[in-house]
Amino acid sequence: MALSDLDALTRGVLRDEAMPEDEAASLVDITGDGITALCAAASKLRDKGKGRTVTFSPKVFIPLTMLCRDFCGYCTFRQDPESAGDLYMSPEQILKVARAGQALGCTEALFTLGERPEQRYSEAKEWLVQRGYQTTLEYLTDMCRMVAEETSLLPHANPGTMSRREMAALRPYNPSMGLMLESTSPRLYQEGGPHEFAPSKRPRVRLRTLEIGGELGVPFTTGILVGIGETRLERIDALLEIRKLHEVHGHIQEVIIQNFRAKPNTPMGGEPHARAEELQWTVAAARMILGSGMNLQVPPNLNTDDYQVYLDAGINDWGGVSPLTIDFVNPEAPWPGLADLRDRSQAMGFQLRPRLPVYPEYFGMAGGYLSQQMKAKMSGLTDGQGYVLGGIESYAGTN
Repeated sequence: MALSDLDALTRGVLRDEAMPEDEAASLVDITGDGITALCAAASKLRDKGKGRTVTFSPKVFIPLTMLCRDFCGYCTFRQDPESAGDLYMSPEQILKVARAGQALGCTEALFTLGERPEQRYSEAKEWLVQRGYQTTLEYLTDMCRMVAEETSLLPHANPGTMSRREMAALRPYNPSMGLMLESTSPRLYQEGGPHEFAPSKRPRVRLRTLEIGGELGVPFTTGILVGIGETRLERIDALLEIRKLHEVHGHIQEVIIQNFRAKPNTPMGGEPHARAEELQWTVAAARMILGSGMNLQVPPNLNTDDYQVYLDAGINDWGGVSPLTIDFVNPEAPWPGLADLRDRSQAMGFQLRPRLPVYPEYFGMAGGYLSQQMKAKMSGLTDGQGYVLGGIESYAGTN
């Protein structure tokens, strides 16, 4: 794409005109200096919709269970019963983490877990049945309720694919939920692909879960993975699918652009990390496709050396950052300190502000996204703009 063509395309997007699909596809040809120009256009678009505020969610990470029916080629989170210390976290363990996070000023309890382990492992099924549950999602619902009722934290569940009934049960205790789309490429679940042995990673079932979220009025975080074997055009296809869902339901609160990092002792352990240039191109393309109003995130702990540069590609959020718990999905990648996050953001001309797991626009939005009970709880945690009371300086270890 010539720079003159990019300028013409940018003018339309800045008028809040949705980028046509054929023009989105033409972004794949941008290389070299064109990526710098694309990032500049994306930053301008971000400034139009989000200004110079960049947010994060102070959280605790609760890995409810690391058992999983799926086998992904890049994952070290999943365990089998023989290697897992505990099949599931107990209510006592969960409350201990949640209360410790509350004492440090956290507002999000991120529940992450393997996909339906009871369908693969009899040990998981027996553990659940002994405690009065038939499924992992039933247990998750009870634990979200417990945290919502007994602490000030807000649950944000990432349980994988869900049915309408399962999501409806979780909804009263989760002001938002999450499910990474990852990719819409059918090649990735063919023989030899990273999702060959991961039935829940089929794009059709993940898109259906996101669609159910829209039908139920649940603000959803989703996103794509960069560097797991997909092409640029396939990334664009995934972003367009996300846009279509959001155009219908208005419920996609955030899109994460997450870079692949190879992990030892996995089938993809010998693959190269996603290149920074590809991540920058993808972030900027996502901003152009999804528009000025979308919240875009790059995980800073996966880009420790230079995470601030993605502000120049159009992001406005750093995602969940914990002062207490590790990133159990990427245990080799520690969170940045809040002082570092603040200082790097300020150096790029941004004000860093803490948010709830549900974004301010959904907290204040009419139309039934949140129950009155949940709104009342959130009102005690937020200022007049919907951000967390006290700002970043209220967190231990910031200065």
